[in-house]
Amino acid sequence: MSLPEEDLTCPICYDIFTDPVLLSCSHSFCRSCLKRCWETGLRECSVCRKRASKASPPTNLALRNVCEALLQARRTSAVVEEKMNCNVHGEKLKLFCLVDKQPICVVCQTSKLHKSHDCSPIDEAVLDCKEELALSLKNLHHKEDSLKRIHMTSADMFKYIKSQSLETQRRIKGHFEQLHQDLYREESARIAAVKKEEDEKIAGMKDKMKELSAEVLSLTETISVIQEQLNEDDLILLKNFKATQDREKSIALGSDNMSGILIDVTKHLCNLEYKVWEKMLDHIDYTPVTLDPNTAHPCIILSDDLTSLHYSKEHSCCPDNTERFHISAEVVGMAALGSGSHHWVVETGSNQDWLLGVASSSVSRNSEVSARPENGFWTLCFRDGEFRAMTSPPTAVKPTRVPKQVKVQLDYDKGTVSFFDPADDALIHAFTHTFTETLLPYFYTQSSHPLKIIPEKVLVTMLRQ
Repeated sequence: MSLPEEDLTCPICYDIFTDPVLLSCSHSFCRSCLKRCWETGLRECSVCRKRASKASPPTNLALRNVCEALLQARRTSAVVEEKMNCNVHGEKLKLFCLVDKQPICVVCQTSKLHKSHDCSPIDEAVLDCKEELALSLKNLHHKEDSLKRIHMTSADMFKYIKSQSLETQRRIKGHFEQLHQDLYREESARIAAVKKEEDEKIAGMKDKMKELSAEVLSLTETISVIQEQLNEDDLILLKNFKATQDREKSIALGSDNMSGILIDVTKHLCNLEYKVWEKMLDHIDYTPVTLDPNTAHPCIILSDDLTSLHYSKEHSCCPDNTERFHISAEVVGMAALGSGSHHWVVETGSNQDWLLGVASSSVSRNSEVSARPENGFWTLCFRDGEFRAMTSPPTAVKPTRVPKQVKVQLDYDKGTVSFFDPADDALIHAFTHTFTETLLPYFYTQSSHPLKIIPEKVLVTMLRQ
C-alpha cells in the first residue's frame, strides 16, 4: 500500500526525505537535516525531544526506497507531461494532423504549417492509427509467411537442381556414347558447361536465400517495433506513427519470381547431334522442336532426348517453378517462334486424347483456361475418336481418315496456323490470326501412349570454288 506524501516528508526541511535515518524513538529525518540540527544544539529528536542514543543513526532503508520510488515517479511524470506538450508553443497536444500524421496543439492548427490541413481529435486519431497499424501488422505477417514459403521452396530447389544436373549429364553421356571416340573432347566440354551452370545456379540460389533471410530478419524487426509501438502511450504512438508507418511501407516483399532459376536443360541437350554435325561424316537427324522439361506438368513424362511425351497418373518429383504448367497436362517447346515459317510433324500413333498447336509465350500456366484463340492457343484436338478445331466454340472437322501423324505449320508473318495429314498433305484445319507476340509449340495429352516429334533429315552440301 502506498504511503501519503506527508508521511514521506522530513519534519525539518518539509521536503521528501533524502537519505533518511531512523532514530531510536522511531522518528526519521534527512541525514543532512539532522546533522545541521545537532551541530547547533543537543543530540536529540527534533520532534519528541528524546535524546538520541547514537551519534550516527542507521539509514531507514525501507523509507529511502519508498522516497526514491516517489521521486522517480515524479521525474517520469514530468517527462511524460513534457512530451504531451508542443515543442514549439508549449501548449497541450490535443489534435492530430491527418496530412503530416503528427500530434499538434491548437496554436499549430492556426499556423501556416497546418492551417489548410485536416485534423482530428487525439482520441479519435489514436483509434484510427491503432486500427491502421493493426492492419499493417497483419500485412507484415502475411509478407513474413510469404517470404518463409519462398524460402522453403528455394531450399527444395537445391536438391532438384543437383538431380537435374546429374540427369542431364547422364543423358549427354548417352548421346556421346553413340558417337565416335573423336568426339570425346566435345562431350567433356559440354559436361563442364553443365557443371558450371550448376555452380552458377546454386550460387544464385544461395544469394537468393541470403537475401530472403535478410528480408525475413528486417521484417521481424519491423514487426517487433510496431508491436512495441502498440504498447506505448497514445501520444508516443502518435508521435512515432509516421516513422513507424514509413518503415512498414518501405519493406517490399521479396520477389517470388523463380523464372530462369533451373538449369537450362534444353541448352545442353537441344539438337545435340546436329550441333556437332561438322565433326561427323554422315548425315544426322534434326528435331525441329525440343520439349522444355522445365515447363512440363508433373504428370507429363518426357523422353531422354526431349522429343516424346506421354501421360502418367503418378506425379513426377519436380519443383513448383514459374515456367511449369501446374493445372493441366501440358508442355511447350523451348524455342520461341517469331517471324517466318515453321513446321514440325508429330506422330500421334495410338494416342486417343491430345491437343497440338501453338501457344503464346505469355499464356497462364497457373490457372485452368480453355485452349482457344482468345486465351492465346491455336490448337487441334482429338478426343473420343473425333477431331475438333479449338475455336470459340469448337469446330468439328472430319478428315477423310484418322492420320497417324499430324503436321503443324506456322506462318507467323501471314498469321496462319495450319494442320495437315503429312501422308497426302491434306489440310485438316487452318487458323487465321494477327500475332503480336512470340509463340511456342504446344502439346497436351492424357494418354499413356506417346506423342513423338518426328526428326528431319539434314543434308550437308559442300560448296567448292
